[in-house]
Amino acid sequence: MNSQQTKTLITIVGPTAIGKTALSIELANHFNCDIISCDSRQFYKEMTIGTAVPEPEELTAATHHFIQNISIFEDYNVGQFERDSLKTLEFLFSKNPIQIMVGGSGLYVNAVLNGLDDFPEVDASIREKLKQELQEKGIAYLQSQLKTLDIESFETIAIDNPHRIMRALEICLGTQKPYSSFKNKQKQARDFNTILIGLTAERSEIYSRINQRVDHMMQKGLLEEAKKLYPYKNLNALQTVGYRELFDYFDGKITLDFAIEEIKKNTRRFAKRQLTWFRKDDRILWFDYKTNSQLIIKAISERLATF
Repeated sequence: MNSQQTKTLITIVGPTAIGKTALSIELANHFNCDIISCDSRQFYKEMTIGTAVPEPEELTAATHHFIQNISIFEDYNVGQFERDSLKTLEFLFSKNPIQIMVGGSGLYVNAVLNGLDDFPEVDASIREKLKQELQEKGIAYLQSQLKTLDIESFETIAIDNPHRIMRALEICLGTQKPYSSFKNKQKQARDFNTILIGLTAERSEIYSRINQRVDHMMQKGLLEEAKKLYPYKNLNALQTVGYRELFDYFDGKITLDFAIEEIKKNTRRFAKRQLTWFRKDDRILWFDYKTNSQLIIKAISERLATF
């Protein structure tokens, strides 16, 4: 076996608030390696509490990459992340053939492991028309269009994010084919092996953990963090659960109590979509979130021995 064959990226996935960070640190310490964060909300310096960035002591317990590395004022997308993370992995693999990636952003995980999907060019006027419809009729109108045209995408993408929903719709409308039909057509070859570990729990347990996390975020100062970001509420980075609901509160559209309940509800919906996305990947070894990490390390070691 040469080092080229043994390079392995252990990737931890699962719904939000399930305990991925804690497991990733245990694995990084066991294998003496770094952690690539693959959470598209944690890239931004200005968003700490609402994105559940690991605590300072967690960040010092293992070396993390791609956490609060850019600003909300910078344009950053999944294609850039794919390039940046592969470059970082190339360097990390030169030090240790085993590395860890962790995150709940299925699109970003997929980009690193399999490459980006190839979508056809569509007429720019379609995007302009969708922007107008968003302005005049609201996001619910676009959501109902997507539900009709591509139920699979409706159930998996972040449909509360107007940019994601317009992207899916412009492909549907421009090609007369579902956006989902262009996905995962051909996986790009990577020069590393992949071991996928999924953490999960009963749905009621996941939802309970989410509700507790939101309460904890509010206690830590999420309201004040959102208030600072409110002047920039139209930026793409801030079209995310936890901030958007509080922006509605600042706009006087809803009460604070209602905003908090909406954050919980929308985070639960987000978790459901994450599970729908990851359950399609039959390579994932699933574990209950309470599983002793030593059992997970044993399963990983057995898989490593087969490469």
